[in-house]
Amino acid sequence: MYTIGIDLGGTNLRIALFNEQGEIVEEYSRATEAEKGPEFTVNNMQEVINRLKQQYEIKAVGIGSPGPLDPYEGVIIEPPNLTGWVNVPLVKMLEEKTGIPVKLENDANAAALAEATLGAGKGAKSVFYVTVSTGVGGGYVNNGELISGAQGNCGEIGNMIVNPSPDAYQGPGLNKGALEGLASGTAIGRIGKERLGITNGAQGVFELASQGDKAAQDILDEAINYLAIGLANIVHTVNPEVIVIGGGVMKSKDLILQPLIEKTRNFLYPSLRDSLIIKPALLDQKAGLIGAGLLPK
Repeated sequence: MYTIGIDLGGTNLRIALFNEQGEIVEEYSRATEAEKGPEFTVNNMQEVINRLKQQYEIKAVGIGSPGPLDPYEGVIIEPPNLTGWVNVPLVKMLEEKTGIPVKLENDANAAALAEATLGAGKGAKSVFYVTVSTGVGGGYVNNGELISGAQGNCGEIGNMIVNPSPDAYQGPGLNKGALEGLASGTAIGRIGKERLGITNGAQGVFELASQGDKAAQDILDEAINYLAIGLANIVHTVNPEVIVIGGGVMKSKDLILQPLIEKTRNFLYPSLRDSLIIKPALLDQKAGLIGAGLLPK
């Protein structure tokens, strides 16, 4: 029996066939073209699934999608990077077209499941996955089970307040002083432009910092400090055995990882400091797709 994993992104739609060992047998990728509407994208999914059905016995389909969404009802609510997708009953639509059971989850949760099962968290009883990229997201896996929360929003740490100052930055759709607004790749790039005139985003800040530029390093230090506050809050809340950090920002892990570990330890109870394990993600861009394939299991 095989499963199909679908990574539904704002730019690309990736679909893979998985065997029982969780290995990718076949993989497809095409532009999402979300602006053409949900029906167009679902038809593209159906086309690939029906082609695979002719050769393989498909047990179920898992989809990792940008949120907000309702994983229990299988509805995509209104993701900012899927233009025009409002209250889309994606699971019902795809099940009716293919006759195969479908499970929907937040893409960060799907990536968390992949990293906990087959990636950097493999073998640990509890894993909290954090992605730091355009935004900040997360997911929690305990004893091999993805914890979704009452409305499917467990792990949505991007809106966690890490700076309560009334003057703190407020990003679109976020609390003032939220983690995503202060420590994401977008935030690092925004501050780099404001202070140093950098026009190529977070990458430019990392490049300058690697060359010893103090002003760029100060920007990174601030972001790392806010991220450490967020991680400490996670540790004190769910006490995971391992925290796995992924996302585009971790391409510069040589500048980030060790100071992040040290700063996070400083915010923890002394009894928790020595047991803290923070690892870089292993599955990179494949995590969401692999996690989607694991969802139906």
